[in-house]
Amino acid sequence: MSHRLEQSLGHQFSDRSLLLTALTHRSHSSPHNERLEFLGDSILNGVIARQLYDRFPELPEGDLTRLRANLVRQDSLHQLALKLSLGSYLRLGEGELKSGGAQRPSILADAVEALFGATWLDAGYDAANAMIVRLYGEMLTAIVPGKPIKDAKTRLQEYLQGRRLPVPKYTLTGTDGEAHAQHFRMACEIDALKIRTEGSGGSRRAAEQMAAQSALERLLNERT
Repeated sequence: MSHRLEQSLGHQFSDRSLLLTALTHRSHSSPHNERLEFLGDSILNGVIARQLYDRFPELPEGDLTRLRANLVRQDSLHQLALKLSLGSYLRLGEGELKSGGAQRPSILADAVEALFGATWLDAGYDAANAMIVRLYGEMLTAIVPGKPIKDAKTRLQEYLQGRRLPVPKYTLTGTDGEAHAQHFRMACEIDALKIRTEGSGGSRRAAEQMAAQSALERLLNERT
């Protein structure tokens, strides 16, 4: 199964233990992916900073910093994880599996960073740089200086309004977990197109964003 993930990442691991560790949550066993996440976070920030520096030579430091923050935040990493179907590859403890850990944005985002760190150790900076640039290509291309990076709900709404279709409806379909660590499931419904997707997350907003992203990807895939 991990071979499909390697194809999506564009990198085949020489040391497969690094890939296994990157996909292992601390709830499952040790070694787990937290140290690799630390490395991946560092290289991600550096690679994205260099990409922005090269792509936008006229932007001042403050604008570059804000753009980088948007690109490396949890929501952006979560979007990448969804495209990679990363949840299906994660090694989670029984408790995390039952509580929906494979869909939790924080766990998925951390695993993406861990994969960057694992690639760096496996094949060096150039391999990790190439992976990050490839995965972030769409987000980097979509940047328009001076305009905010739009989240999935905004992009979906604009897509539908541009085609004179009603905006989607979001409804709560369930919750899991204790009161201090609840996990929400939200549905996104586009009645006019008979589309219904679901998302989950540590907040209603995160779950809505995930559902909207799934709906948007489905719409865009149907166009191709």
